[in-house]
Amino acid sequence: MGFGSIWHWLIVLLIVVLIFGTKRLKSAAGDLGGAVKGFKKAMDDKDDDEDKPSDESRKRLESDEQDAEFPERKKDKSRSA
Repeated sequence: MGFGSIWHWLIVLLIVVLIFGTKRLKSAAGDLGGAVKGFKKAMDDKDDDEDKPSDESRKRLESDEQDAEFPERKKDKSRSA
């Protein structure tokens, strides 16, 4: 008799139902299902948000400002001029 026997799992299920009762098990299953549904929705929303650039990043991409100054490049320009 191992852990794969159907009789083993039926006895475990019967003991769990006797200890917790069907009302509590139904409530716990509903809470677990709601949590999984909420998690999936949050993951889908996160994927959608990653595809769209934010307003701030869009403004930075469209601006003509330099992101940073590089002193090495300024020196090179003065030498070539």
